[in-house]
Amino acid sequence: MMVDTKTDDTKVADKKIGGAGLRGQSAGETSLCTVGQSGSGLTYCGYDVADLAENATFEEVAYLLFNGELPNASQLDNYKTQLMSMRDLPQSLKEVLQHIPKDTHPMDVMRTGCSFLGNIEPENDFSEQTTAANRLLAAFPAIMCYWYRYSHDGIEIDCVTDEASIGGHFLRLLNGTTPSEQHRRVMDVSLILYAEHEFNASTFSARVCASTLSDMFSCITGAIGTLRGPLHGGANEAAMDMIQKFSSPEDAKVKMAGMLERKEKIMGFGHAIYRTSDPRNVIIKAWSEKLAQENGDTSLYDISVACEEYMWDTKKLFCNADFFHASTYNYMGIPTKLFTPIFVCSRLTGWAAHVMEQRENNRIIRPSADYTGSEPRTVVPISQR
Repeated sequence: MMVDTKTDDTKVADKKIGGAGLRGQSAGETSLCTVGQSGSGLTYCGYDVADLAENATFEEVAYLLFNGELPNASQLDNYKTQLMSMRDLPQSLKEVLQHIPKDTHPMDVMRTGCSFLGNIEPENDFSEQTTAANRLLAAFPAIMCYWYRYSHDGIEIDCVTDEASIGGHFLRLLNGTTPSEQHRRVMDVSLILYAEHEFNASTFSARVCASTLSDMFSCITGAIGTLRGPLHGGANEAAMDMIQKFSSPEDAKVKMAGMLERKEKIMGFGHAIYRTSDPRNVIIKAWSEKLAQENGDTSLYDISVACEEYMWDTKKLFCNADFFHASTYNYMGIPTKLFTPIFVCSRLTGWAAHVMEQRENNRIIRPSADYTGSEPRTVVPISQR
């Protein structure tokens, strides 16, 4: 998220014409998530995200969002077996991915992969919605990694691994090697933290699409397109690009001061809902520190901490979930351009759960607008204009 540099007068005008993005206004009901209650906090189906990140796996969280309850041991085993059986990509989709250029934005790859999969494995009716959601959940890591490895390395990877977790599966596909237990767990936690976040822009796009009774693949494709915009997704990538330019914690503070003076965008700070802190930040920050120590090079972490301290001391802006994800992913050797597609692999669970919820008690989402155009007038003949 970028620093808000609007003047008070601009903000008042925004609110008057509805340009403030409907902030502070309820647009519906959900049983899936709470965000920012009492200024902070995040829950999925009643469970605090910190509790889930500490005591659950991403597959358990996906099951929770799709079914409303955490699975028991038997249900979880069956669910993970089901997801593992759905990982491979059809040959026709692989051929599509092979034709996507190397310099394509990876979010466009995810959007295309989702849409094409909906062509060859369509959701024929809503009784298939959970199957469609699980298929996307299982296939997204391969869609991302197959394209990346083919376009960048000229390698056609096997899209199936014996990794039990989606996070481990992604790391194996990307690197071609068995990930460490710590890296598996970090990816698991990351996917949990990004899984759901109430009526954010991409989720609301999915619900609007679902309210027309469109299919699951169209809803998720629309959500990906919405996340692609830099004011919603990509903050972790922008944060990585920024902190890599700083040579030390001291250099970071000096250059950030210059950025603020020039009114440049600083991504990864502040939030539309949270007021004092982002509960996800403290969790991923701790993992970034652990990985820094494991790697024997804490410079990126130290620089990130300096940025956090500077922004709070000067602007009272806190890190959101994206900022320390940048160094966390970098420590695991994940290319920066894949940061936001990882978000897609996680948030798919929240998007699909909201689609299902919208369908349960549907009414088309069709808001009105305040007209600000010309007063009523008549057409003047073209010869007189």
